[in-house]
Amino acid sequence: MSVIVRDEDGQIFLLCKGADSVIFDRLGKNGRNYEESTRVHLAQYGDAGLRTLALSYRIITETEYSEWNATFLKAKTTIGADRETLLEIASDLIEKDLILVGATAIEDKLQKGVPRCIDKLAQAGLKIWVLTGDKMETAINIGFACSLLRQGMKQICLTLKGIEFGSQDTSTKAAKESILLQITNAYQTISLEMNPDAAFALIIEGKALAYALEADLKDQFLQLAILCASVICCRVSPKQKAMVTRLVKEGTRKTTLAIGDGANDVGMIQEADIGVGISGVEGMQLLHHCLSSQAVMASDFSIAQFRFLERLLVVHGHWCYKRIAQMICYFFYKNICFGLTLFYFEAYTSFSGQAIYDDWYMLLFNVILTSLPVISLGVFEQDVSSEVCLQFPALYQQGARNIFFNWYRVLGWLANGVYVSLITFFFNIGIFRDQAFRVGGQTPDMAIVGTTMFTCIIWTVNCQIALAISHFTWIQHLFIWGSIGLWYIVLLVYGMMSPIISTDAFQILTEVVGPAPMYWFTTIFIVLTSLLPYFTHSAFQRAFKPMDHHIIQEIKFLRKDVNDVKMWSRERAKAKQKTKIGFSARVDAKIRNLKERLHKKRSALSSPDRGSSQFA
Repeated sequence: MSVIVRDEDGQIFLLCKGADSVIFDRLGKNGRNYEESTRVHLAQYGDAGLRTLALSYRIITETEYSEWNATFLKAKTTIGADRETLLEIASDLIEKDLILVGATAIEDKLQKGVPRCIDKLAQAGLKIWVLTGDKMETAINIGFACSLLRQGMKQICLTLKGIEFGSQDTSTKAAKESILLQITNAYQTISLEMNPDAAFALIIEGKALAYALEADLKDQFLQLAILCASVICCRVSPKQKAMVTRLVKEGTRKTTLAIGDGANDVGMIQEADIGVGISGVEGMQLLHHCLSSQAVMASDFSIAQFRFLERLLVVHGHWCYKRIAQMICYFFYKNICFGLTLFYFEAYTSFSGQAIYDDWYMLLFNVILTSLPVISLGVFEQDVSSEVCLQFPALYQQGARNIFFNWYRVLGWLANGVYVSLITFFFNIGIFRDQAFRVGGQTPDMAIVGTTMFTCIIWTVNCQIALAISHFTWIQHLFIWGSIGLWYIVLLVYGMMSPIISTDAFQILTEVVGPAPMYWFTTIFIVLTSLLPYFTHSAFQRAFKPMDHHIIQEIKFLRKDVNDVKMWSRERAKAKQKTKIGFSARVDAKIRNLKERLHKKRSALSSPDRGSSQFA
């Protein structure tokens, strides 16, 4: 970051701050007086876990500034894809021959709950990459502090140290060959590792990353990064953050999430599928607040602290996935139930063009009579509580594996809708075709059959959503049973209107279908028959092939989590996903080391006894 200022004497200064790897490359011959001592100090600061920046300046003449300013304004006002490139070229023209002033180092403590959040996300099956502008030593210390790195984890560092840079073509070729050799050696090391509990961490600096992201090396780099438990990219520019995000998104075809708190994270946040901005100020300066607000404005979600990402993903991510998946499947189901009965009637009447339902019935079906239960499903549904989601973060994998919106699930809902439409139509036709409907022996007309058939559809689709919902509140009860009651209110009010408006439905509830026992018997019989397959499938699945949330629901319903704490703890331990990063992985590694030491001690103690017995 650079600024150009003019002092009271009219002299123009360029003041520049940035990463030491960037500043040192832009120093002039007369600006390197403090370079060696500054490098020593930066290394010490990095080892202490401090965030460092190098400071430099340059005196600019009036003529040089005027020429550069014209170039900069031209690049700034350019509209098109080349704008960023022209701005970088303009910056390179002025950010050269700098004079080193020194370096700064500040302590940047982790926010509260970061290690716990990373541990939960790792147990949820998420792969975590860190893209930072800090020095490699600082980034490694931060990795240990947040449990991305741990003792015993083998670190793979990709750097360009030891490479002599000559001409541009020769330097590029040598750098690429070095990076390719390091990637190949690291890949072989991971492939030859025999210990299944071994964990690898990939750490790469910004200069090496620039070559690793080129077209001929990016695939090898990505494959190596996927094999590692954690990836830390150091001294990366905002553009490199966006490029790494794009590489992961396009190379793995997985959903990516980027989280950042500064203006240099905007490109990464916009490139990811989901962007999260951290908006908390926590006593920082106003300038930092303005920079963090840029990340917030560019993001899809905004949170105050990093630790809130745990609840955003593990709880609300799990809930939202299941809500949306069930809601879409249910939309298909209820409209198939309703729409196919119209098609069957057209075929039954040789495509006469006559509809079995009244026009107002068809208009109100999706608008009023079945809309509110779907809203309750999409807003309030919870298969398990938020506390259980945090205790069982592996439930998040149901969304990653797309359990509730795969072809088996979608086709199952479609088949259920087709079954309901067949039962509803043909049972109604079969029951009313040759049967007397009134006491006088009159058979039902098309209005009576259509009203009865529509009643069966309303009851079935609303009872179906009641069977699919796991979490009931008074709102769900009001919307579901209120929608069924609203149908009878609509039928009553519509029938009381003038025959000019209600036509064949005049007084149909009070004088026709209401007093007829066959209407109520048919409704109950068809609704129970329509819901029987789904109910049977659900009962069979819960009894013989239960899913994770089914087991948890049963435990909570029977209060075994309170009455049998040991069993609840055992289930939590069984559901815990094995990870190689995070606090849990660190504890597991220590337990394995203690077991290995005990085993060695037992072997050492038993070997003399075994030898003496053989000698005797």
